[in-house]
Amino acid sequence: MKKGLFLALFLCFCVSLFAQSNVYFTSEITPESLVKVFQALGVTPNGSVAIKISTGESSKSNYLRPEFIVNLVEETGGTIVECNTAYGGIRDATIGHLQVIQERGFNQIAKVDIMDSEGDMEIPVSDTTWIKHDIVGSHLAEYDFMINLAHFKGHARGGYGGVLKNQSIGVAARSGKCYIHTAGQSTTTIYGSNSQDSFLESMAAAAQAVHNYFKQDGKDIVYINVMNNLSVDCDCNPQPALPEIADIGILASTDPVALDKACLDLIFNYEPTIGNDPQPLIDRINEMHGTHIIEYAEEIGLGVQAYNLIDIGVTGIGEINPQHPGAEMLRYNVFTIDGKKILHNAKSLESLPSGVYIINGRKQVITR
Repeated sequence: MKKGLFLALFLCFCVSLFAQSNVYFTSEITPESLVKVFQALGVTPNGSVAIKISTGESSKSNYLRPEFIVNLVEETGGTIVECNTAYGGIRDATIGHLQVIQERGFNQIAKVDIMDSEGDMEIPVSDTTWIKHDIVGSHLAEYDFMINLAHFKGHARGGYGGVLKNQSIGVAARSGKCYIHTAGQSTTTIYGSNSQDSFLESMAAAAQAVHNYFKQDGKDIVYINVMNNLSVDCDCNPQPALPEIADIGILASTDPVALDKACLDLIFNYEPTIGNDPQPLIDRINEMHGTHIIEYAEEIGLGVQAYNLIDIGVTGIGEINPQHPGAEMLRYNVFTIDGKKILHNAKSLESLPSGVYIINGRKQVITR
């Protein structure tokens, strides 16, 4: 009987491994580990490489600093890319944005390109429910490969900001940002009368447009979320609230939906300690219905929520191949079907009694 149970669990493991998208994780947040998690993806950059970041609204914002990303920039020979903002501030026009870039030292580690500095262009969307095209910086056409490098944190409008936001609002030209924010109503203002969900769905559609653009022959795209300085506020806030939760790590995937889902699970399943409370960030996400973007992104075919969480920081096991992970590299975030947290980034499922659970974004049955 034990042999049969082992075989059943092994077959279940094999099925889940291939039915889910791989998300690579390291708890180390260093320039070296950023390169390591990128390399774990097994995707070689080709042609002209764009590294999409946020330059942050002020020096107090929690944007990813040049000294943190420099190794990845050098490893890939990438150009740092950004677009101007749609709200008032120093980054809403190219001249001020370039000043910010110089002051913060980004141009000291790489060439920096404001992609909408010379206008915009339209790229097609697959989902036309709200927006009929995506309006991006015209310089996007100059790149063959994109590294979507996002700082994962809260956001006043979206609930949270990860790779989906960095790819939709972040890659959109100023007029495109307005178009997404208003769910297709305007290209001149970010204020519209459509619902919150229509905004989130427009972001998902725009993110898919950029993904599809870079999935053409000869192009490609990969995704990285850095989970540090986890404030409830976005890097677009010049006076963000202080983080109330400890840094978690760096995660990467070729699937943006699975990646953002894994990050959300790590937040929602986080065990609070004294002085370390995930609840404010959870409340911000829930208040803005932030998780709807990944649900909708999966619905329109951008990616899947189910994921294998693979810890590339494992030591003492010899040579590892992230593309073919052993059981010792797998980690699990487990909830009951009504959302109660059970296991956080666990190394094993052995402690789970028989029942139905949501394990790494997918409903699964455990039998003992």
